[in-house]
Amino acid sequence: MQLFYNPALTETTENFTFDREESKHIVKVLRKQEGDILHVTNGLGFIFTVQIVIGMDTKCQVRIISAERQKTLDYKLHLAVAPTKMNDRYEWFLEKATEIGVTSITPIICDRSEKKHIKSDRFEKIIQSAAKQSLQSYCPLLNDAISLKEFIKNNSKNGTLLIAHCEETAKKSLKSILKKGDEITLLIGPEGDFSDNEIKLAIENGYIPVTLGDTRLRTETAAIVGCHSVAFVNQD
Repeated sequence: MQLFYNPALTETTENFTFDREESKHIVKVLRKQEGDILHVTNGLGFIFTVQIVIGMDTKCQVRIISAERQKTLDYKLHLAVAPTKMNDRYEWFLEKATEIGVTSITPIICDRSEKKHIKSDRFEKIIQSAAKQSLQSYCPLLNDAISLKEFIKNNSKNGTLLIAHCEETAKKSLKSILKKGDEITLLIGPEGDFSDNEIKLAIENGYIPVTLGDTRLRTETAAIVGCHSVAFVNQD
């Protein structure tokens, strides 16, 4: 099955038209014709079965045959990850985390962050593309970039709170903490790691220091290790 994306679809939608770029891809590249069946998600849990009624490369119009809500993830995972100096590394993280399974992502600006601005529009497109490729009907929520201090202030109440850092202090292994069906928030710092003050602030607000293994990992690698660990624990 190939999955397309349209965030405007709802259970009551009867017909819709793909944008010009997607229409061209469907008709010219995939060579779909009137009467052919496609599958579309709105990123909010529904997969729509649709039939092409107008198959033009400038206007591919379909009618909805059925709408089926898919099962949500068995867990909740909020990854708060500092932007990397190179955009492509962060984009790689967004793509792979979406494929593996994550609920929400927040870029956090830290004391040692060299990258303080993000391209949210491009990031959204990468997430949408990864969701389509991996046949997922739920797109993770991409939040606006925020300072670590503000993030901790606003996210210190729900679920299991974790901070992964490289300082030689007491830490628990991530695998010893994870439980199936849990709600997890995991903080991953920038290339220079969290500052001592940031680690102290997180711990004071209920975050548990964790280690992701015996080796020092890049920001984007650490985020993927954390994401996969949570997904693995929740496998049936």
